[in-house]
Amino acid sequence: MTTEKLNFSTIPGGEPSGGTTPGGTTPGDALSEVAREPDSRSLEERILGGLDAEQREVASTLQGPMCVLAGAGTGKTRAITHRIAYGVHSGVYSPQRLLAVTFTARAAAEMRSRLRDLGVGNVQARTFHAAALRQLQFFWPQAVGGTLPNLLDHKAQMIAEAARRLRLSTDRASIRDLASEIEWAKVSMLTPANYLENAQGRGTPGGFDLTAVARVFQSYEDVKTDRNVIDFEDVLLITVGILQEDPKVAATVREQYRHFVVDEYQDVSPLQQRLLELWLGGRDELCVVGDASQTIYSFTGASPKHLLGFKAMYPEAHVVKLIRDYRSTPQVVRLANDLLGGRRSGGPVADAAWATPLQLVAQRPAGPVPRFTECSDDEAEAATVAARIRELLDAGTPASQVAVLFRTNGQSEAYEQALASAGIGYQLRGGERFFARKEVRDAILQLRAATRAVAETATPEPLGQLVRDIVASLGYTDAAPHSGGATRERWESLAALVALADELVITRGPQFSLPDFVNELQERSLAQHAPTVQGVTLASLHAAKGLEWDAVFLVGLSEGLVPISFADTPEAVDEERRLLYVGITRAREHLFLSWSTARTPGGRSNRKPSRFLDGLRPDSVASSQLRGKGPAPRRKAAVPASCRVCGSMLSSGAERKVGRCNQCPPSYEEQTFDALRQWRKDVALEADVPAFVVFTDATLTAIAEARPESLEQLAQLAGVGPSKLEKYGEAVLTVLAESAVQ
Repeated sequence: MTTEKLNFSTIPGGEPSGGTTPGGTTPGDALSEVAREPDSRSLEERILGGLDAEQREVASTLQGPMCVLAGAGTGKTRAITHRIAYGVHSGVYSPQRLLAVTFTARAAAEMRSRLRDLGVGNVQARTFHAAALRQLQFFWPQAVGGTLPNLLDHKAQMIAEAARRLRLSTDRASIRDLASEIEWAKVSMLTPANYLENAQGRGTPGGFDLTAVARVFQSYEDVKTDRNVIDFEDVLLITVGILQEDPKVAATVREQYRHFVVDEYQDVSPLQQRLLELWLGGRDELCVVGDASQTIYSFTGASPKHLLGFKAMYPEAHVVKLIRDYRSTPQVVRLANDLLGGRRSGGPVADAAWATPLQLVAQRPAGPVPRFTECSDDEAEAATVAARIRELLDAGTPASQVAVLFRTNGQSEAYEQALASAGIGYQLRGGERFFARKEVRDAILQLRAATRAVAETATPEPLGQLVRDIVASLGYTDAAPHSGGATRERWESLAALVALADELVITRGPQFSLPDFVNELQERSLAQHAPTVQGVTLASLHAAKGLEWDAVFLVGLSEGLVPISFADTPEAVDEERRLLYVGITRAREHLFLSWSTARTPGGRSNRKPSRFLDGLRPDSVASSQLRGKGPAPRRKAAVPASCRVCGSMLSSGAERKVGRCNQCPPSYEEQTFDALRQWRKDVALEADVPAFVVFTDATLTAIAEARPESLEQLAQLAGVGPSKLEKYGEAVLTVLAESAVQ
């Protein structure tokens, strides 16, 4: 086979030729709907007109190496999709010879959708694995011979068998850890033979020493060979091997692909970088986009060193920084900047790996100040979050625009229960996939069955109404059901399909038909590109990467969770800081940060707020220094280290709040404390919130013992932040004064 005879329908990674775009133009047209619409403006004005200066620089620089350093919310996807569209419409790029690569199927599907809207839907946008798999399927017969082995979906069973062959005892957790370690080794291009010498310092994955892990690694590879299967890492490794060893295959691929765009370049692994280099073959038509401050997958082998070293690799590279944040309010942006700016030296190695953060500049109008809340235990924290979500929903925020983000998936149960108790629908990201739900599968079947009848109708109804009529038999109604549980979840799935139909009519035009919609659903199902579901999102911080909401609740922000307890090196702690940064920058307007001092109700209050919140909380000592407002006032009463009565060390947040240990008797007058408790109860009942939301017992005790006589003195007490001072300060002073008179 020669390169001259290859066409778009047979090239690895290509799409079938023929057909039309939603706008009715053929994919091969150089100028599609965007360029042909009757408009007196130039092509440049039509495609680049809505971009800011830096985005426009990205989109209009079409040749040579380019590195785009793009902060969170700065419109990087908009910039690179418009760059691709401008390159195709101006004739610089051939759409069949450009490959856009990203790291998740959802991100690739989103990019394809945007490219279609720009009239260049025939440009390929894939994950590294998807692009490599297409090439491997195409070239395997001629490069290796025979049939490509089956692809292994999950490693667990194979690793369990590998361990049994070695007579090693494993459980689900150890198998999971071994799978992660083997994935890291393979994307780092290590083999069982050289794993041991290159894995020093990685601890004991799955509870095994590194020698045992190397043996399991080799046994796992043997099991795969016996079963004639390959895993996802093998797809990249074998493709790299073929491109390195077969010049004809390499020449064919390089002839096909002339230009590359790589999104989220900070997450590239050594193996993915090697594959990219082989695709390029020494050429420099490469645009990479990334943000080192959003590197949160180091445990999978991801490294920002390729992004940070791009200029050294390509001295002629054009570097553009996107720092205008269009997503978040100035208050959220300031908090995100302060979080990264508050990082302190972790030593020469960690400092060398820490990239200077981009200083984001907010473009949105001012919004509410981020709220910090300390709760007595996890259950109380979940109840507080549910109560505040209810307030947002009642004020008009859609449930789909609210997210609760946590560090570990095990934290979700408390929030599932709290939201269910409050009658608030939710979706667990990482749970059952949208397109696997029965009601969604049934809806797609009915929509597909209806396409023929609709085609025979002379004047079919608008798409949105058609979809509503078709899914009504499955339980969809225009108004949401009052009941919760399975009925509400089913309705929310169907409502998401209806909303998607309405959205696509707006973006693709009124000619977008039911067959087009069914094809769109089929493509989204393959890519797991789910539409928006009307429910509060529960997700881990890692799973939230690339998403955004109007309101975000960052929960469980205590030491041991953020940073996680096993982050035992400065580099690992830095990654935890970046993970919290990603969480903060998911919020558009409302941001809530909370933690609890105990795990269970009545448990020992020995938890501390995350060290990352030092300098961010309004009542923390370093906050005013960090914002350049001069030295913060001394607040010894807020964080005493020893009991003011007996002098012993204080070990819990509650003890530090009141300034004495639990063994020493309280120094307040009973009538004062009772008066404060009654006042708190009345306020909580009126606001319909738990009493601890007003003030915790520890804070109330501190107030009763200190008996402040002014707002300034009250503000010095731990647990009395600016918002609570404003809400309750005068009332508290009145209660104290009246109790003194009595």
